[in-house]
Amino acid sequence: MHELMIGVLATLAGVGLGAIFFGGLWWTVRKGVTSRQPALWFMGSLLLRMGLVVAGFALVGGGDWRRLLLCLLGLAIGRIVVTRLTRSHVRDDLPAEMPHAP
Repeated sequence: MHELMIGVLATLAGVGLGAIFFGGLWWTVRKGVTSRQPALWFMGSLLLRMGLVVAGFALVGGGDWRRLLLCLLGLAIGRIVVTRLTRSHVRDDLPAEMPHAP
């Protein structure tokens, strides 16, 4: 029973990490496309999101490959959840004419 609880918690931690990573990516894209310095947004966000996920995996995994695998499964579930929640907002708030590189 103890192992089952640890597995469930590792999966839920992965879902949370996935929500943070992919939710942060969604937020960054929305802010970055209208920013004067999009590279700063994207690089800063990437470093922050990757740092959080790697630190989370290190804490959750604790050297056990099964917990790491369950956390990775949770990360994939978190991606699916964020994708479904943000799907309806893809084109709602974006400007009609988006700036782009010359």
